[in-house]
Amino acid sequence: MKTAFIGAGRVGCSIGKYLSESGIPIIGYYDTIKESADSAARFTACESFISIESLIAQSSLIFLTTPDGLIQPTWEKIRYLPVAGKIICHCSGALPSDVFTGIAQTGAQGCSLHPMLPFSDRFSSYRQLAHAFFTIEGQEAAVQAVTDLFQSIGNTVCRINSECKPSYHAAASILSNQVIAVLDTGYRLLESCGFSREEARNATKELVRLNIENVLQHDCGAALTGPIERGDIRTVQKHLDCIPKDDQEMYQVLGAKLVEIARRKNPGRDYTELAKLLQKNGN
Repeated sequence: MKTAFIGAGRVGCSIGKYLSESGIPIIGYYDTIKESADSAARFTACESFISIESLIAQSSLIFLTTPDGLIQPTWEKIRYLPVAGKIICHCSGALPSDVFTGIAQTGAQGCSLHPMLPFSDRFSSYRQLAHAFFTIEGQEAAVQAVTDLFQSIGNTVCRINSECKPSYHAAASILSNQVIAVLDTGYRLLESCGFSREEARNATKELVRLNIENVLQHDCGAALTGPIERGDIRTVQKHLDCIPKDDQEMYQVLGAKLVEIARRKNPGRDYTELAKLLQKNGN
């Protein structure tokens, strides 16, 4: 398939480079910021288009890798062009493919493809895509063609229901972005003990890494340790006493979730008083 991108940001640049390096020909990029299209084209050794019409005419698979809020407006612009027989694919984790309103009448096929991967850098994140897990939904022919494309270069692609996109994206955000908030809270507490931020990160590197590895290998219950799992009320109270008030609510909410996991792990242990302590401090 002749593949092109509308939107030359981190996602478009990364996927384009990954496909190019995997032997999939890339036609080129169009972006409202010409310099972005130019740099993406140089990076992936393809063409920078100054006309969206020209890009559409020369492509059979078109990725809309714009910010989420621009996906539907971009589609509304291109749906009146000759898109019959082409596949239109956006890469939003939150939006389903039905943002391509009226696509059946155009003769095109639409889908959404989302990699479970944080795109932190425009020119290096592509290196992680070989290990990325993709989810896809949309019209049958588009789903099959894009699935075949990515499976042919070694990726796992899982089809999900369109209705699940909000829950799916919330899960991805919790597992990715919100973990950062938890880490930042821990680092700030260590800074209050005299650590620099770099020292805090280095000191806890193995703690964080091994904990995540244990979850991935054995699941959450098996990986759970610490005062809540032990039912150590006195230690939890000391934590609540020393944590800044702005962070106490997060500790309490997460602590209550940990109590639920601990109960499943240790059904014979009584966590009633610990749960009350967390609830008491939460009121």
